[in-house]
Amino acid sequence: MHILHVVGARPNFMKVAPVMAALGQDATWHQTLVHTGQHYDANMTDIFFRQLALPVPDVNLGVGSGSHAQQTAQIMARFEPVVLDRQPDLVLVYGDVNSTVAAALVCAKLLVPVGHVEAGLRSRDRTMPEEINRLLTDQLAELLFTPSADGTEHLQQEGIVREKIHLVGNVMIDTLIQCLPLARQPKIPGVADTYALITLHRPANVDQPSMLHDLLRALLHLSTQLPVVFPVHPRTRQRIEALRLPTPFPPSFHLLDPLGYLEFLALQQHATVVITDSGGVQEETTYLGVPCLTLRENTERPVTVTLGSNIIIGRDMKRMHAEVGRILAGRAKPCAVPPLWDGKAAERIATVIQTWR
Repeated sequence: MHILHVVGARPNFMKVAPVMAALGQDATWHQTLVHTGQHYDANMTDIFFRQLALPVPDVNLGVGSGSHAQQTAQIMARFEPVVLDRQPDLVLVYGDVNSTVAAALVCAKLLVPVGHVEAGLRSRDRTMPEEINRLLTDQLAELLFTPSADGTEHLQQEGIVREKIHLVGNVMIDTLIQCLPLARQPKIPGVADTYALITLHRPANVDQPSMLHDLLRALLHLSTQLPVVFPVHPRTRQRIEALRLPTPFPPSFHLLDPLGYLEFLALQQHATVVITDSGGVQEETTYLGVPCLTLRENTERPVTVTLGSNIIIGRDMKRMHAEVGRILAGRAKPCAVPPLWDGKAAERIATVIQTWR
């Protein structure tokens, strides 16, 4: 069997690595890795491939940046010839980025079966481009691998037959468990045992100057209570520079370049609190038991709230400061690791595929 994997952005890389390793246990299977180039910055891509021991992609479509429509169209146009040439038996797509839905659409037109790893997640917010990607991909996929029971329930509510749905657990946690012993915290002057770790990249937070300005003001104020460590997504850095805020920033406010997975994982593991708008970070902090405050009005990963360490705070800066105060006072919410987040999700995916045809 020939299985073709499609990745495009750094969250995909953490998901594909354990799946390729699990499928690689069967020497009769041929695997191809296609990188669309959706994330093209070396700090966002190359270091992840090295640290996750991923093979050099067999194909790099080199798409780069663009609007959602431009990027999706470019991926489709460049991916179709690859599918026609390689003739895979199954294409596996990951998560909810533009590469995911673009590849699924191409395969649907060519009658090539698709498996969706991380299926069934729903925020119920269609203003999020990722929600549209998730909905469309799940309707097109033949195999749907869900990370938690709520994902399975969502798919059944949407009329997808139960036989296509497989609750396997969270492959991102597979990678986390494997890499955690290798994680080494980077040396940051003035940062020791207590700090807040920040990630921001969603358009609703960083593309509106007034919102980004308010968030940065709140984070700068937070840095008077504890050091703030902020690895900055390239697009977010551009938006911050456009604000022309007074500089230099206080010495307790650390703007860093993007980090490798191992460095960022270590920072998460030892953080006092993580403040984010990332879906994957909500999952990782839940497994690590680290308090997480999510700067969004909703989440497609509700299990991180109902069982995990995550609290949805919207864009309420007063609440952010109040929650950080509770955490610093030792009153963080109790949390647990969701079922099947045990490091064996990729093995379960491989087992499903073995029995699928």
